[in-house]
Amino acid sequence: MSGTAKAKCLVAAVAISILLSAASYAQGIYIPVKPPHFPRRPFFTIKSQHADVTINDQAATTVIKQVFVNESRRDLEGTYIFPIPSGASVSAFSMWMNGKKVSGELLDADEARRIYIDIVRRMKDPGLLEYAGQGMFRARIYPIPARGRAKIEISYQELLKYDSGVVSYRFPFNLKRFSGKTIGEVSMAVNIKSGVPIKCIYSPSHRTDVSVSGKTGYCGYEGKNVLPDRDFLLYYTLSEKDMGLNLLTHKPYGKNGYFMLLLSPGRLERTGAVISKEIVFVIDVSGSMAGEKIEQAKEALKYCLRKLNRGDRFNIITFATGIEYFQEGPVPAAMKMIDLALDFVDTIDARGGTNIDEALRKALSAAESPGAPRMIIFLTDGAPTVGETDDDDILKNVKKRNSKDARIFSFGVGYDVNTYLLDNLSLGNGGMAEYIKPEESIELKVTSFFSKVSDPIMTDISLEFDRVRIRDLYPTELPDIFNGMQLVLFGRYRDSGPTAIHLRGRVGENDKTMMFESSFDETNRGNDFIPRLWATRKIAYLLTEVRLHGESNELVGEIINLAKEHGIITPYTSYLIHKHGPPTIRPLMSRAMLNDQHDIAGKGLKKRTGVEAFRMSRNVGRDRESSTLSSPTSDSVVYVGRKTFYLTGDGWIDEEYAEGSDVVDLEFMSEKYLELLGTNPEIGDYLSIGTNVTFVFQGKCYRVRE
Repeated sequence: MSGTAKAKCLVAAVAISILLSAASYAQGIYIPVKPPHFPRRPFFTIKSQHADVTINDQAATTVIKQVFVNESRRDLEGTYIFPIPSGASVSAFSMWMNGKKVSGELLDADEARRIYIDIVRRMKDPGLLEYAGQGMFRARIYPIPARGRAKIEISYQELLKYDSGVVSYRFPFNLKRFSGKTIGEVSMAVNIKSGVPIKCIYSPSHRTDVSVSGKTGYCGYEGKNVLPDRDFLLYYTLSEKDMGLNLLTHKPYGKNGYFMLLLSPGRLERTGAVISKEIVFVIDVSGSMAGEKIEQAKEALKYCLRKLNRGDRFNIITFATGIEYFQEGPVPAAMKMIDLALDFVDTIDARGGTNIDEALRKALSAAESPGAPRMIIFLTDGAPTVGETDDDDILKNVKKRNSKDARIFSFGVGYDVNTYLLDNLSLGNGGMAEYIKPEESIELKVTSFFSKVSDPIMTDISLEFDRVRIRDLYPTELPDIFNGMQLVLFGRYRDSGPTAIHLRGRVGENDKTMMFESSFDETNRGNDFIPRLWATRKIAYLLTEVRLHGESNELVGEIINLAKEHGIITPYTSYLIHKHGPPTIRPLMSRAMLNDQHDIAGKGLKKRTGVEAFRMSRNVGRDRESSTLSSPTSDSVVYVGRKTFYLTGDGWIDEEYAEGSDVVDLEFMSEKYLELLGTNPEIGDYLSIGTNVTFVFQGKCYRVRE
């Protein structure tokens, strides 16, 4: 069985439930002693699930605590089974029912497989097939009172895999096809201790809070009413070097590969001076900013001023009909100047028009610190109304004036901002654009950003690979590296084998090169999240090109092909799914539909202001930086590993299937079906989707029928 399928075998440990029908059972596996006529709704609702993970030098202990409720009107008794992942051992199982402590027994993989297949035969539900071949923990469950609650606690240990400076951890949580029920409260807390400095902690599956400090680290996730549709994945990297560069690959046999680079200095203990930077804050104080918006902007500005480092230089420029500035040019971030700047911020009020061109002219002419990284923080809630108002002319002026390569970071507040102008300003000048909804906090967004970029480590970076040919690296222009931050890069590669990777950049006024030894795998079926994240970033890059430079058949065609292959909704494909029902893959759309898509998507992509433009820029910007997998946006799409399946009139069909291909028919639970599963346990993931599934495996097409 594949690494993914093995890890998923622990899914059943997560909670207790009842097998209901051929298509529905909830988390965990609970088999009634004498099943009555099954209702079509779950008996059990998971109220809460909390997992605490402690990792000491790759030795991981996971403790799961859950509270669940018997929703039925009758007491329930039966057997609870808990699939054991490869290499893990259960150290504790605690559950008290009616004053009696429940105990259990461990079964080997052969006995467990017999039980799994027997259940599938009886219940006609293939969901358990992904567990075939794994061991089992089994316990008898005493009657759970009707409407009663129970609490379960399970602990298990495992030794985590270490590969080329990367340690990986997986918590099974992909339970969507077992139950449509959400979990009321979910939390994950991972505490890591290591004998080697930790450089970064990264989860491609969930948005997490992360902190790293030397040889310790923490990762946390919390959610309410969570529908568990994916396993929780975690990677952390180790290195004695000041900068950590670590590589993960995914390469199916005989195909081009995908890779992810994690690049981070971690949280450095400084032995030398912090790199000085020059930063200019450019704040819109036009009449539309009056009220809460200007007050939040002022508080954010005060926070940034207090976060400046010794050796930094700064200035403040406010603009409305005219412009006003704190000082004629950038000044040292000495305590006296900071105090004066804070007083200046207190005097700011909002009135007048919006003279963006003149404000940027002043900001770009102010650079005075040779060799220092330069940043412009630009915040506005509108479009230019005073002075130069043509977007393209403003952009040309900025390009001409920005001779010292200042990074421009734009914050657009509300739906009246000109997204075309802000996107071009930032993307064309090494920065990024952030969009803030009217109900969101300006202060929180700006302060969160500035806390990340207040301590630059290396600027103007580039990467070179000695022996392996790479392509489609995203982001296409590498951002600067800051202390405590990590860069997550995705790309594709040809060839394979060991290679040197050279990281070049500027540290202060000096050029610096660092060399890392790594290896690109010839074949690696693991890390199957990489292709979809790479595709998300590439589609976002292509959509940005469309927004900024206009449509072409080549751009639109590539977006549609990538969206189809990886099951990603885009402006060119979402209309098809919502208007014409479940998506089909033979073909994805007709030429007439494609033209219809062009017209509809093009109108939204070309808008510069308003709600649609705001949402488009915000979503595309998020996807350009995306390092976390998104969920399928349609019930007609399902992800299994790196494969995408679409629901059609013929059931679930693998996107790789080509119409007219020779197909091997497999009758559900036939000897031929079980023989293929026994020889290739990794296909259990595909078989567990259902009984009408067409999939491609090792170049052959298989179709499962009732």
